[in-house]
Amino acid sequence: MSLSGEEQRAPMSLSGEEQRAPMSLSGEEQRPPRVSRGAAAGIVVLGLAVTGAVLGAVWARLAPPVHTIVALTRSGERVDAYLGKEADHLFVAAAMMIGLLTMLAVVSAVLVWQWRPHRGPVIAAALWIGQVAAAAAATSVGAALAHWRYGAVDHQAIPLSQENRIHYLTEAPPVFFGHTPLQIAATLLLPAALAALVYALLAVATPRDDLGAWPAMERHRLGVPAPITTAPCFTAGGTEPGRP
Repeated sequence: MSLSGEEQRAPMSLSGEEQRAPMSLSGEEQRPPRVSRGAAAGIVVLGLAVTGAVLGAVWARLAPPVHTIVALTRSGERVDAYLGKEADHLFVAAAMMIGLLTMLAVVSAVLVWQWRPHRGPVIAAALWIGQVAAAAAATSVGAALAHWRYGAVDHQAIPLSQENRIHYLTEAPPVFFGHTPLQIAATLLLPAALAALVYALLAVATPRDDLGAWPAMERHRLGVPAPITTAPCFTAGGTEPGRP
């Protein structure tokens, strides 16, 4: 028999109970994130920049100063030198900055990975940019605080005479290993590269193609075919095939 106009309707939509959120790998429902992916990226960049500024203040407090000496020889020549092994502090101070930024890179990569709904290339790019911003903030704040604490020293402006041949100085520690563009870029980019590497390793170790992010991809167990839903079809006369 033919179907009436009310019976020939499109398939009904799922009810409120049937329209459930995608299931995670553990079988738990994943709910939509409270913030958008773009907002999450901005939070990561801003948070890392602020953390970098805090690390710069910590570095300025812990980094050892450099003690130097300016002397006048008997022939009247000015000589600049480091006291004892104070020249080693130039390397130690810059290495401390790299160490703090490296620690931040590893910790931040792991923490950002825990923000499961936003896993993916967008948040990975935000992690890299944020780590570069953190390094720039740390070196800027650290250098500013160190120079504020120890002051700027001009060796040529120090007055020396035959009566006062020696002058001792305490200089601010450096944040970079040198002043060439390559040395500065190494300090700013090396921790960011490490953070990206840690995040990539975590992504590779994840068995899911969607990394468990939102929205989750539907998964089916191996050996169990996915359910197939077909809508009934009717002939031109309004009857199902195979029925009178």
